[in-house]
Amino acid sequence: MTETVTTAYRVLDEAALRALLAGVPHVAAVLGGTPAAWSVCEVGDGNLNQVFLVKGPAGGVCAKQALPYVRAAGESWPLKPIRAFYEYCCMMAHGPHAAGHAPDVYHFEPALYLIVMELLQPHIIMRRGMIAGTRYPCFAAHIGDYMARTLFFTSDLALRAAEKKAQMTIFCGNTELCKITEDLIFTDPYTACDRNRWTSPQLDGIAAAFRGDAALKAAVSELKLRFMADAQALLHGDLHTGSVMVTETDTRVIDPEFAFYGPMGFDVGAVIGNLLINYFAQDGHATADDPRDAYQAWVLQTVRDVWTGFAAKFAALWETDRTGGAYPRALFEDAGDRDALRAARRAYMAALYRDTLRFGAAKMIRRILGFAHNIDLDWIADADMRALCETRCLRLARAMLVEPQRFGSIDVLTDAAVRTRSTITSLTGT
Repeated sequence: MTETVTTAYRVLDEAALRALLAGVPHVAAVLGGTPAAWSVCEVGDGNLNQVFLVKGPAGGVCAKQALPYVRAAGESWPLKPIRAFYEYCCMMAHGPHAAGHAPDVYHFEPALYLIVMELLQPHIIMRRGMIAGTRYPCFAAHIGDYMARTLFFTSDLALRAAEKKAQMTIFCGNTELCKITEDLIFTDPYTACDRNRWTSPQLDGIAAAFRGDAALKAAVSELKLRFMADAQALLHGDLHTGSVMVTETDTRVIDPEFAFYGPMGFDVGAVIGNLLINYFAQDGHATADDPRDAYQAWVLQTVRDVWTGFAAKFAALWETDRTGGAYPRALFEDAGDRDALRAARRAYMAALYRDTLRFGAAKMIRRILGFAHNIDLDWIADADMRALCETRCLRLARAMLVEPQRFGSIDVLTDAAVRTRSTITSLTGT
């Protein structure tokens, strides 16, 4: 797959997409009727791509095209559209293990960097639903299963070394999007970068303090090295509540264009970190008629359930499906060996939990002091209230990143979130 935009590439409009899909028989069959009867609407509101919803008499599809620049910044920030190739490859690699928690892929058009996939309806982006205070009772179990299976089955625990290295080779070229992560998450928020933004002037002092915090900068630099060097499993790479579409009974993970081989805790931490952001942000969305205390309790229970469900499923796969090069079964056949193996598994999961805390914290910080923010916080109209919610996020995140040993269990973490919310009650002195 070439990394250059070929002469065949063009940015599609609604008419061009309609004509293209008409020439893909199995996609046309999903839509039904004649192309003239199809409705085509561009709905992309993300940072990078354009997204079309196409509906016909028989059904619908979603068509996502990578643009040759960052959509949120315009043509001043070029970005190769080959990211769609890596997204497609990730969907193909994760699909057999995703347990029905990802959209089906119908077609990939490599020259146009276009993926045509299942139209998810009546699903909505989870982040928007959570801002509105909607509960998703199946989410924790679904996302825990998705992460456990996609991470385990693309790791050395399930794959032989040659199999894993062959798969890694595919994703080694996704350097531009990895560089975005390396800069926007692990570097820019701790420097005087022009791309950074925050609620000003309320957070000016905290932003400056983080830039001058040597312990914090050393901790995040260690994480950056882990991100670049530790190829544990094939990650989604951008797994947050804006990359999940939900109903009350269904959960689908979308948008794995940042896919690469990296540390598992990066994906798990992204989910946990974004849930904690939403927990703190709820105070900015509460009203007298719509108090959010009960919803915040549900969010923290979801944090607990995501980790415990993920950890239990991953540990179970370790026992039943460990067919890869790591911890080979031939070494652990005797009864005494099994005790040592269980101890090794516990140590592995403890390290993964620590990674989850620290990567989750880095995600929380970048969403407040960096370039790309969360609407959970940005949609809080009152700047002082927004800054208060953000301050709580930042205080907990710093502790998670620099002192992860303080949070020995997921219950300790959620208890700390409650204490942080109750003890930081104003911007004065923060």
